[in-house]
Amino acid sequence: MVPPASMARSSVRAGVLLAATGGLVLLALLSLTLGSRDVAPFEALRVFTDPTPSADATVIREMRLPRTLIAIGVGAALAVSGAILQSLARNPLADAGVFGINAGAAAAVVVSAFVFGSMPVSGSVWFAFLGAGATTVAVYVIAAVGREGATPVKLALAGVCITALCGSVTSALVLADPDALEELRMWQVGALGGRYFPVLTQVAPFLVIGLVLSLCTGRILNLLSLGEDLARGLGVRTGAARAGLFALVAVLCGAATAACGPIVFVGLMVPHAARLITGPDYRWILAYSAVLGPALMLGADIIGRLVLPGGEIPVGVVIGVLGAPAFVLLVRYRNLVEL
Repeated sequence: MVPPASMARSSVRAGVLLAATGGLVLLALLSLTLGSRDVAPFEALRVFTDPTPSADATVIREMRLPRTLIAIGVGAALAVSGAILQSLARNPLADAGVFGINAGAAAAVVVSAFVFGSMPVSGSVWFAFLGAGATTVAVYVIAAVGREGATPVKLALAGVCITALCGSVTSALVLADPDALEELRMWQVGALGGRYFPVLTQVAPFLVIGLVLSLCTGRILNLLSLGEDLARGLGVRTGAARAGLFALVAVLCGAATAACGPIVFVGLMVPHAARLITGPDYRWILAYSAVLGPALMLGADIIGRLVLPGGEIPVGVVIGVLGAPAFVLLVRYRNLVEL
């Protein structure tokens, strides 16, 4: 029989998650209506039921709808992958950006464009997967050198080194051939502008499959958080579990990076915000991350569209500006949970 206190906590978590989902829906509606051309909310909803062509319908259906869906998918992918990495590394500062996974995926895409020329997202996404996987392996190999093995501090330091290396390669190639790689300039800082249905249809299968599988790993993450020996005693094949989880992270980060460039900080901050609400249960942390990550992406994208008249600020820049002080406050008023 489930204790009443546990049922009450679960009810509260479910209620807050439902409210957060409602907020995400509201942000999605705002994303469809706000921008250089504002559209009334009811008019935006009518576009989906009335096939009559109009300027508003074209803007919403062909430009803002795919952009909004990409923001939701990428935000969920980055936040969920960050939660998984924090559990695997037992490091509250673990994140695809800190570990160099996003930078590796971005570098692989830029190298492929430099060598083979411009290619569709369907081609670049595979290079993004390759770069994400290679940097994941490289970080762990570097961190594992020495007597103590891959400690959390060594993992973070190795990730910073890999990030700096990949970032330097990316910047050097973009500057070396600015005409050929002009399209990658905005992409390099993390941007949703110009991301329409061709991009969405290419990355959506990877994002959906990766997210569905990741949301089913909460129980395994809870067991791994108990420690290697205890997890093995409870029947978890820890080596295979970690390999599978890292593969999921590579898929999520590779698809997200191929879609709109390397966006950092989402996977670092969102899992901590989720943990403040849910506690240490990764079943709930993953669910909350899948909602709060898209909310952060959509909110940052809306701000980026409205702040600069006649243009927009890339979503990656907005998240960096807003996220840094928010994370400092999070650390200031509540110590990071030891994982």
